[in-house]
Order: sequence, then structure tokens, then C-alpha cells
Amino acid sequence: MSTDRVLKLGLPKGSLEEATTALFRKAGWRLAASSRSYFPSIDDAEIACTLVRAQEMARYVELGTLDAGLTGLDWVLENEARVEIVSDLVYSKASRSKARWVLAVPADSPIARVEDCAGKRISTELVGYTKRYFAERGIEVAVEFSWGATEAKIASGLADAIVEVTETGSTIKAHGLKIIHTLLETNTKLIANPASMRDEWKKAKVRQIALLLNGALNADNMVGLKMNVPEERIDEVIAILPSLTSPTVAKLYRGAWYSVESVVSEETVREIVPRLIEAGADGIIEYALNKVVGRSDRV
Repeated sequence: MSTDRVLKLGLPKGSLEEATTALFRKAGWRLAASSRSYFPSIDDAEIACTLVRAQEMARYVELGTLDAGLTGLDWVLENEARVEIVSDLVYSKASRSKARWVLAVPADSPIARVEDCAGKRISTELVGYTKRYFAERGIEVAVEFSWGATEAKIASGLADAIVEVTETGSTIKAHGLKIIHTLLETNTKLIANPASMRDEWKKAKVRQIALLLNGALNADNMVGLKMNVPEERIDEVIAILPSLTSPTVAKLYRGAWYSVESVVSEETVREIVPRLIEAGADGIIEYALNKVVGRSDRV
């Protein structure tokens, strides 16, 4: 196959690696990675995958070494990368929530506002963005790079404050720190090289990936429900049943019954199934979904 018909796709190595593999599987692609290889195999001859640290992804996409990749908004901004953000993909290792880069200080610190950091030393992995954030507000601080265990920098006297990423804040609190400010909300983005997006074939392939990944994310916590309903009780059942648009209703062969099918949130199921039975539904089947793709998912 011509290299013009292969999309070079960067996948995040590290904490997002497992979640990304699972997401692609739900979207319809099979990824297989080896701990000794940075080039996962994929059952799509039009895609060549490379594992890259999320922190470096935007730089390689900007250079054109990769046509597209998945990384956080934070690392796009940190690298000031000139890339095209194709799609939002809100997922992480543990949840479907956005992460925050926050300013945290010891629980007993007199620092209560961003302005109180003037003249202080801040430790973070997000050095470039943090420097620009404080400079834009006219606050002089010393920002130092942290290789990890950032929370411990304060306890050891290496920093007065930290800028760290968190989803719930529980780890920061467990280290005896308090959050006083949020600098940035971030989530995973599908990004692309602008020149690659001027290639019609690559643009279509990136859009295909975006559409199906979003469909897989839409299906999280959603299930399909199918049931039989007697004709005289159909209005009662439909009144209970939520749906993305409206339920699918089909008359059963040679009978006064209907087959009713809908897509609902998983948490709704436990509430409505008893009510559906009381309303006359029978033979209720719940099934898992891989993707829920709508017109709004197009990019």
C-alpha cells in the first residue's frame, strides 16, 4: 500500500494507554501492543500507530512526524503547538471527567490567592504554561520543573506551592495541601497536523477516527432495552421509556403485541424496569452497546 494511504497516528503512552486501547476496541479497532515495542499493531492497514508520551505528542504532530495523535489540551498549550484540534474526547484512566491543573499550598500556608505567590517558588511539570499564566497577571514567581512526586516538594522545602493535575483533589488533600486556584481545565483531544488535514484522504481518515471514538464514548453508561408490550398497554410503556429520539416500535407477527426498543442510560434502567413490568411490558432484554453515533458527532 502507498505511504500516502497510511495515517501516522500517535497514541498516548503511560497512564492513558490502557484506556485508549479500550476506547479503540469499542470503536471497532483492535490494538495489540508489546511492552518491548513502541509500535502497536492495529487491524487497519490505513493506520500506522506509534506510542508517544502525551507530553511530547503535540510537538511530533506539529512537526508532521505524526499526522494525528491523542493528547491533553494541557500539553498542546504547554508546547504552544500549532496543531488542529479535531475533536474533544473526554476520558481518562479512571473516569469520564475533565482534569484540572491547580495551584496548591500547605493547609496552614498564608498563601490564599494567586497574587500571594509573588516572590515564591512553584514546582510543576507544566512549566511553560505556568510561567505564562503568572506573567500574564504580572505576578513574579520562580517556576521550577518537577520530575514527579510534586506534592513532596513542599514538604521537603523545595517549593512554596505546586501546580499539579487532579480530577478529584483527593491526592492533593491526602498530602496535607489545599487547592487555592484552578489554572486550567483539560481533557484528551484528537489533534492533527494542519498540512495533513489539507490532504483530503488523511482528513477523511482522521474524521472517521473522531466519529467512531466519539460514538464509543457516547455509549459509555448507555444500554439498549428491548421488550414486548401488549397493544392495549403500549401508551403506558412508551410514557415511561426515555429515548435518544423516540423508541422503535414494531408490531409482532400475528399477534396483538408490539416489540419496543430504546437506548437509555444505565442508571435509569434500575429505576424504570420495575415500572415497565407494572405497566405491562414483558420479556425485557438489556444489552451492552459499543457505539452510539449521531450526526452531531461529525467533525
